[in-house]
Amino acid sequence: MPKVIIKIKNIKKKYRLGTIGGGTLKGDIQSWISVKLGKEDPNAMIDDTDGKKKKEFWALKGINIEISEGERVGIIGTNGAGKSTLLKLLSRVTAPTEGEIYIKGRITSMLEIGTGFHGELTGRENIYLNGSILGMKKEEIDQKIEDIIKFSECEQFIDTPVKRYSSGMYVKLAFAVAAHLNSEIMIMDEVLAVGDMAFQQKCLDKMSEVSKNEGKTILYVSHNMGTIRRLCDRCLVLEKGNIVFDGDVEKAIQRYLKIESVMKVENVIDDSMRDRVLDNDMTLRVRLIGIDLIGQDNNYIEAGDKFKFRATFKCEEDIEKVFFRCIISKLDGIAAGTAMSQAVENCKKNDVKEIVFEFDSSQIAPGQYSMKVILFKPNYNGAHEKYDAVANALAFEVIATKGQFFNYAWPSSGWGSTSYPMLRVVE
Repeated sequence: MPKVIIKIKNIKKKYRLGTIGGGTLKGDIQSWISVKLGKEDPNAMIDDTDGKKKKEFWALKGINIEISEGERVGIIGTNGAGKSTLLKLLSRVTAPTEGEIYIKGRITSMLEIGTGFHGELTGRENIYLNGSILGMKKEEIDQKIEDIIKFSECEQFIDTPVKRYSSGMYVKLAFAVAAHLNSEIMIMDEVLAVGDMAFQQKCLDKMSEVSKNEGKTILYVSHNMGTIRRLCDRCLVLEKGNIVFDGDVEKAIQRYLKIESVMKVENVIDDSMRDRVLDNDMTLRVRLIGIDLIGQDNNYIEAGDKFKFRATFKCEEDIEKVFFRCIISKLDGIAAGTAMSQAVENCKKNDVKEIVFEFDSSQIAPGQYSMKVILFKPNYNGAHEKYDAVANALAFEVIATKGQFFNYAWPSSGWGSTSYPMLRVVE
């Protein structure tokens, strides 16, 4: 039976919002002297002279976990759920407010790009620095350094100061060091998202290899459910500082996605649904203000059926033409397909229009989906003007009915999310 190498008992972590000093001894002394002298606290929130505006935020609220040797544990959750805080506690970057952590073995951490690297040192020198921090002797590092350099794909720049590296080169070298040095635990926090696709696959293969062959324990945080599925054999779901699920990877992803999405038959669109980070080129000359399924008491669509939905939009000025692009995605964000519309013409300022679309679900496998709706006008040069873009504008579930060919569990993680027409025997 694998031995437990990480044990977390009732861990809690509290932050004081607005504190600039970060709780250091120097900051505490500054605050204490200022209060005694009747002066403004230099570590207080802006415009807060009496300290009454300081608030407490509990990033973790009593976490209990046991992780065994060789496990590959995924950690998922929404932003602010406490994932990075948990990894920082395990990496000893910060200390818990309450609780205890027991760790047996050395830890290699990648919490952010370039963590542990010194910008003025070369890539080669940073390899020796990181190895020394982990307690390795120079002779041990000498035996592995060529493998590290080769894996990093940075041979040409290995004797260049890392301050001149791109973010991708940083990640490649940092991961190569983490994967090859003698540690029993690897902690990865969404850092592979910076590297190119080929290197990401190479890293995932390497983590699987060292876990299986060397017994290394992997803790991996990511918003990419595909990499979680591929790498992990166990998954934790965090929500508002609590663990709400611990177990099977696929069930964990389903639990997480239910947090992320609310399945509705109709939606009233508000600005919070517009992703201005990904879609910052929206002009909002036309706004999508509502979308709903027609003739449905719920969000279930029988596989192979056609269903109708109504899109309501408002023109903020005179618009000659508006086109719709509807991107159908699995709830983990992987696109299953896209449907385009014909032009809606002659939209006048302040017009509120309703357009009914029909969608054929025969090409989609059973499962839960969300629809992103983009309103745009194509230009003659191949580009387009994007009026509006709403993620998760409509959510629905395609279900298989009795007698259909695919009336069984469709393992989308292995088969894909699209169910193509049946193969026809020609001879």
